[in-house]
Amino acid sequence: MSDNRGRGLQANVLGTFDTVVMAVAGSAPAYSIAATTAVLFGTVGLAGPAALLYCAIPMLGIALAFSRLSRIDVNAGASYSWVGRTLHPFLGFVSGWALVVSATIFMVAGSLPAGAMTLALFDDGLADDTTLSTVVGALWFLVMLGVVLGGARLTVRAQLLMSGVELGILALFAVLALLHTHDAHAFDWSWLGFSHFDGLGGFASGALIATFYYWGWDVTSNLSEETRDSRRTTGLAGLIGVGVVFVLFEVFTIVVNVVLTSWQIAENDANVLAALGEEIWPGWGGRLLVVSVMLSTVATLETTLIQVTRSLFAMGRDRTMPAALGRVHRTWNTPWVAIVVVGAVALAMFIASTALGSVGEILSDAISAIGLQIAVYYGLAGLAVVVAYRRTLLRSVSGFVLDGLWPLLGSVFMFWMLVESLGELSGAAIAIGVGGLASGLVPMLWYWRQGSGYYRPAKLDATRTVAADYLPDGAGVPPRLHEGLPTDF
Repeated sequence: MSDNRGRGLQANVLGTFDTVVMAVAGSAPAYSIAATTAVLFGTVGLAGPAALLYCAIPMLGIALAFSRLSRIDVNAGASYSWVGRTLHPFLGFVSGWALVVSATIFMVAGSLPAGAMTLALFDDGLADDTTLSTVVGALWFLVMLGVVLGGARLTVRAQLLMSGVELGILALFAVLALLHTHDAHAFDWSWLGFSHFDGLGGFASGALIATFYYWGWDVTSNLSEETRDSRRTTGLAGLIGVGVVFVLFEVFTIVVNVVLTSWQIAENDANVLAALGEEIWPGWGGRLLVVSVMLSTVATLETTLIQVTRSLFAMGRDRTMPAALGRVHRTWNTPWVAIVVVGAVALAMFIASTALGSVGEILSDAISAIGLQIAVYYGLAGLAVVVAYRRTLLRSVSGFVLDGLWPLLGSVFMFWMLVESLGELSGAAIAIGVGGLASGLVPMLWYWRQGSGYYRPAKLDATRTVAADYLPDGAGVPPRLHEGLPTDF
């Protein structure tokens, strides 16, 4: 077997703290609160905290699934590899494609607010100009594209700076909110119950949006080939990341319910945090939280770029997409072809987005569409871990719960939420979400007919895994994990 590490991703670059920061940044606390709270409020009203709470429980089950699967298969494709080697290669490809499509859509959904927030620092009126916001957002996107191209070390250094400032500002305003006296509503425990939901359909729609809030922590799994002690670190960082952002989301969603009126939330649909900051600390508050949102948005653009490019890298390496996507830059050890392709596609989408309407309108449909796609690949991962650990589930109570029951409940919740919410979503959201998934049938069938070794996988089993036989902890590119796949990547 030839040594491929010199031509693979750079191993052992990230440590535990680095990956925890990446997990939190991936969920983009400030951006998610700013851009999604108005959508959530418009869907479930004051029940936003409940939607986030009840979505967090199954989301932890999915995080457990990613944690357990990353222990037995170190692969930059993450769920694409795991699902393909446990359930079926077709489902594995769908899982990887769902991430690729959702992340690509997010390039627009994330870059527009980045541009709007930057403009808002100078003139609030400029932030309402969709075309100008798109141009500035595209510039931010290109900067992050360059950072990701420069390698994992540069990426994590930029992330530490951006996320550190973002979280510091959020912590400050969480404290200041406690001192605020002129509230729109008094806190009510019913916000954490089911009474405000409009039936199961309403709850499912709220949960779908809540899924978008949490999405992104799994970037740690896509970085597994570049992480030290990755079998332990990537899963642990994902679990910690979900816990941290859950607290932030709950705190700020409750604060928004308390401090802002329904009119204020609706009027600031693209950035609720700016209105919240102005209400809590007139003058400086809005500006500081705009800075926090801008940094959060740019930071999550970076982590999303990592997810989509590492997924395409794994697909190119497995010959389920053009093999060029699996090429790695000899100096920076990054999948440069995948990065360039994603950049070109995203920039084309930026141009198209200027004809779609306001920033708020684009965000609403994009968030729901992305939620559908996230539910697919998270749900499949929840099933995959049960199959991979099926021989060990009954050996202990903890194994049964953590490797089986909880991830399975998370998976069932994701698929139920997906089906139930279809009747509540707009036609545009469904078209983007389902159409994006369906578009993956073309490359899937084409490369299956070409005889890609990915479609003849070595089955993933917790008791006898190919990855464990070949890879020490923290190793880089895995050798031939799929029968028939050439080792000379």
